[in-house]
Amino acid sequence: MTSALEPVAEDTAEIPPFPMARAAGCPFDPPPGLRASREAAPLTRVRLWDGSTPWLVTTHAEQRALLADPRLSSDVTSPGFPKTVPSSGGGLSFITKDDPEHARLRRMVTGAFTVRRVEALRPAVRRIVDDRIDELLAGPRPADLVAAFALPVPSLVICELLGVPYADHPFFQENSRILITRTTTPEERAAALARLTDYLRELVTRKLRDPADDLLSGLVGRIGAGELSVAEAAEMGVLLLVAGHETTANMIALGTALLLQHPDQLALVRDAEDPAVVASAVEELLRFLNITHSGLRRRALADIEIAGRVIRAGEGVILPNDIGNRDPDAFPEPDRLDVRRNPRRHMAFGFGVHQCLGQPLARLELQVVYGTLYRRVPTLRLAADVDRLPFKHDGSVYGVHELPVTW
Repeated sequence: MTSALEPVAEDTAEIPPFPMARAAGCPFDPPPGLRASREAAPLTRVRLWDGSTPWLVTTHAEQRALLADPRLSSDVTSPGFPKTVPSSGGGLSFITKDDPEHARLRRMVTGAFTVRRVEALRPAVRRIVDDRIDELLAGPRPADLVAAFALPVPSLVICELLGVPYADHPFFQENSRILITRTTTPEERAAALARLTDYLRELVTRKLRDPADDLLSGLVGRIGAGELSVAEAAEMGVLLLVAGHETTANMIALGTALLLQHPDQLALVRDAEDPAVVASAVEELLRFLNITHSGLRRRALADIEIAGRVIRAGEGVILPNDIGNRDPDAFPEPDRLDVRRNPRRHMAFGFGVHQCLGQPLARLELQVVYGTLYRRVPTLRLAADVDRLPFKHDGSVYGVHELPVTW
């Protein structure tokens, strides 16, 4: 007699590939294949580029339970880990490690991202946002909101926080683009990562001689105390630099494109006098859009029983939080944008010990941007049809390559 939790034999010929394509005309919604998978079962199998068939978890409750389970590993170098692309090496610093090494390295920078420390940056972020809007309004129309505003704002913020010269932003933006593009070859990815690591290693070495009041200089202090190596500090710098501008930049542009398609929701944000209304809108936009495009990925260290199935030790697990954030059991009418919803249990930043370290900073930047841009440019509108926008179907971070706007 078999157990109810015994794995069900499956015909691998019928297993769909992952990632799944988004439907034409629905650029703001998760791929229909994810919805079909969720409706079929909380856990199903998918096929990756290398022929492996990890578990796909599509329901909000099961995703949160698994992301909080220490029996799942984030170590990308372990056999069976469901990698997004071919790669022979590890990933970016502590996000691809397990405890205790993950906790040791993460602890080095946690202090810079506390809510209190981040809130102290609000005046500086407001200045950056206002300055970029001034330049946008003084420039030509139509304008590309990505190049003129969405990318410079978080790049300036993370450069100021880390102590990275903003004059070098074309270099690190180009190389970070290579890292997050799925069509990049392993050789191209390794070369881009090496260039960024060399750049940060040189910058860390300079700060050893001449420290300043920034996050990298704080890491230099850890090096002097023997708690961190120059190489580890450089790797952490790469992670914070890439993650600190790519994700927020895409969220600014994609959120604006979405709100311009929902004028009633845009008016609620633009006319809000209460900062809590804007903060709520940020959470709803994060839930609705969820720019992570390849799912959170883990590998089972032991057998895990969940939702009537067994994930065996060594098997890969993919948790696409974009479909988890559209789960009707967690969010009523999940496919309706409602900026007054304030869905604090969304998983745009992940969940568990590996949830995004920089989420307080991302929230603050988005609150300032959404609370300022539409108020200062009340006639902002798209200068191209939505179905003609160049959406980033080729990357692990979703967004738009360009966003033509006018006013």
